[in-house]
Amino acid sequence: MSGQIEGRIPVLEALRAGRTINKLLVAKGAREGSIREVVARAREAGVIVQEVDRERLDAMARGRNHQGVIALVAPHRYHDLDELLARAAEAGEDPLLLVLDGIEDPQNLGSLLRTADAAGVHGVIIPERRAAAVTPTVAKVSAGAVEYVPVARVTNIARTLETLKEQGYWVVGTHQDAPQLYYEARLTGPLAVVIGSEGKGMSRLVAEKCDVTVRLPMLGHVSSLNAAVAGAILLYEIRRQRSTRK
Repeated sequence: MSGQIEGRIPVLEALRAGRTINKLLVAKGAREGSIREVVARAREAGVIVQEVDRERLDAMARGRNHQGVIALVAPHRYHDLDELLARAAEAGEDPLLLVLDGIEDPQNLGSLLRTADAAGVHGVIIPERRAAAVTPTVAKVSAGAVEYVPVARVTNIARTLETLKEQGYWVVGTHQDAPQLYYEARLTGPLAVVIGSEGKGMSRLVAEKCDVTVRLPMLGHVSSLNAAVAGAILLYEIRRQRSTRK
């Protein structure tokens, strides 16, 4: 089953990353702004570029706004856990993995992938079932970050955390009732950061595998933050502590 990438920036990042694109569909008459670079790079890579009516793109689009460009590609290739571990080990710094325990909203998954890329995360782990997969919507929200951050799908998150701990990772989870604030914890060394699902947070079995849980201070009337926001805050605190340690 083939897939597609929608939007100028996601398609451009796919081309820059060397993703195999079978065909590029461009709205007739669309040649302004960044679309010129998209078309030029596609032709340089030997990709077939076909002009079509915008109505056809509207009918094909799975996201909200294709911006006049849809790339037809092979389905997203997930990595296995061993690939992620090898990539992290070769990074030349303490490994950092992001583990998502049942994130269901594609917007949140896309945002977390974008933050993971910006924060230097070496890989993202998601469950195979009852969670968002990497779709065209996720790719678009990630602004192309999905082309650079390897994603592994696993059958069991709790068991995967056990494997990571055996490999020397310290597992950090987020929970609104955790005794420790996120900036009070020592967030250095090889880390696996767990972000729980929207509304429910981490499952009980996953929470039991965490070496430490932390919370973000909530001073207003809402009891918790959006999963993507919480993940971004925690990842950049890790970056801050690593920079300070250096």
